[in-house]
Amino acid sequence: MTTLQSEIAAVTDRVIERSRAKRAAYLDLIRRERESGADRPRLGCANLAHAYAGTDEQRDLMTPGNRMNIGIVTSYNDMLSAHAVYYRYPEQMKVWALEAGATAQVAGGVPAMCDGVTQGYQGMELSLFSRDTIALSTGIALSHRVFEGAALLGICDKIVPGLLMGALRFGHLPMIMIPGGPMRSGLANKDKAAVRERYAEGKATREELLASEIAAYHSKGTCTFYGTANSNQMMMEAMGLHMPGAAFANPGTKLRQELTRAAVHRLADIGWAGNDYRPIGHVVDEKAIVNAAIVLLATGGSTNHLIHVPAFARAAGIVIDWDDFDRLSRTVPLLTRVYPNGSADVNGFEDAGGPSFVIRELLKGGLMHGDTLTVAKGGMAAYGEKPAIEGDALVWQAHPAQSGDDSIIRTVDAPFSPEGGFRILKGNLGRACIKVSAVERDRWTIEAPARVFSDQSEVQDAFKAGELERDVIVVVRFQGPKANGMPELHKLTPPLGVLQNRGFRVALVTDGRMSGASGKVPCAIHLSPEAIGGGPIGKVRDGDILRLDAEAGILEALVDAAEWDARENVVAPPPAVGTGRELFAMMRHHADEAELGASAMLAEAGL
Repeated sequence: MTTLQSEIAAVTDRVIERSRAKRAAYLDLIRRERESGADRPRLGCANLAHAYAGTDEQRDLMTPGNRMNIGIVTSYNDMLSAHAVYYRYPEQMKVWALEAGATAQVAGGVPAMCDGVTQGYQGMELSLFSRDTIALSTGIALSHRVFEGAALLGICDKIVPGLLMGALRFGHLPMIMIPGGPMRSGLANKDKAAVRERYAEGKATREELLASEIAAYHSKGTCTFYGTANSNQMMMEAMGLHMPGAAFANPGTKLRQELTRAAVHRLADIGWAGNDYRPIGHVVDEKAIVNAAIVLLATGGSTNHLIHVPAFARAAGIVIDWDDFDRLSRTVPLLTRVYPNGSADVNGFEDAGGPSFVIRELLKGGLMHGDTLTVAKGGMAAYGEKPAIEGDALVWQAHPAQSGDDSIIRTVDAPFSPEGGFRILKGNLGRACIKVSAVERDRWTIEAPARVFSDQSEVQDAFKAGELERDVIVVVRFQGPKANGMPELHKLTPPLGVLQNRGFRVALVTDGRMSGASGKVPCAIHLSPEAIGGGPIGKVRDGDILRLDAEAGILEALVDAAEWDARENVVAPPPAVGTGRELFAMMRHHADEAELGASAMLAEAGL
């Protein structure tokens, strides 16, 4: 086995040491849950009758309690292209469970909202907190304790982290994540972005814009850009929670069907009654969390996961912070160019080698842990092979030595960059992160006057009025979890992109989030502490000179120190109501900082 790179080993040791007490408590919890918690043989007869009443076609098989019963937790709805694919999965999975000598039931459903639908509108303020709601829903689904394993059906932005957060509190159960795959390629992402920028300038009509968007988002499956949803799938591969290579097989294909079938069969193999028990709480350990961060960096994935990875790590008693990401990013090479940090979409990425090629290369270079427990046989090395159908059989094959397209994916010996896609920024404005994989190197440092806003619509109005036609750092505050639920500010990408195209030096600084689809404009995001509660972003005034320096990891207001210390923070706007936002007031009030995961649920649970 290749020797692990020393800095990755050092970061892992730091995570293990920092997590020692919490992880020990977690492992003790799942041991006790396995040994003395409720399970089917211990349930009363009336309890069992209620559990079986809705599944009379399988009741006779379930009653003896000597078969594994798989709980299906599904995010199906037919409003989301990514989750619409799950419509017939449960009935198919019940058949495949019987093939493996098990049974299966739908344990419960979780909400799945789409940031693409709510971007720029009030519903987006519920988006981040939908993750905690999904975690709670997962807990409810598994609370009946009539399952010896679980299949988790989810794929997009908050759904996968939420499923994991809930599932890990039932860490004694073996579980497998089952994705649905990306839609086939439609209008190229670069062409879609160009129409958006033309529309922002008033050079394209609404009809042209709508036609462009429908051509891009045209069928069932995830969106094809490498944003948060598809970054989820890359990380689940690296954590050993998929069947190997399941991430990007398209919906409706024989390969996709056989990968799902194999996942159900594998769950039956790793139950606690057999000789290969693999509970999710042991699969997701410190090394698995570090592997998730590594592949995110190696592929230039979504910045949203600098919130999500710390959150689901906490659910397993593991503490990882942004300094760990920063150290890893300076060590892990960038191996892919997938939109928005390249022109290819995830289908092109898969055709060129996909996640399994990346994992093979990282293992070869000693750049990720290969000795982790995974749901699949063969450990992490199995995730370096590509699935295929030969005849009617599902097989896994070794990759060629070279990439299928080195403009999309490269070997570890010839990366696009010797460093990963993120940097952490620090200074008198606090701590923030920046995705640099898609930003031209000459824009890694921006020094310009600030223009301060409290809402993204104000930025769009100023852009339309021509007030931003200059070098400028746009500051959008009161966008953190405590303020308004930390909506993504994706609608700022076109106007800021237009300003940059016109030759201006521009950047964004915010305590909010930016979409996983954001790209070429330097954006210092997730700024912590946020404006609500006294974060220093609340001191910034129009005209202050700010410096964003991704090379040196600096984010500062170049204001005299005495004046800066004497300034008062501006008063926060009142909380908004409508679109159900008032129902989430409790989550806003108790949410912790972005670096910790921005979760009220975890904070109040003491996790």
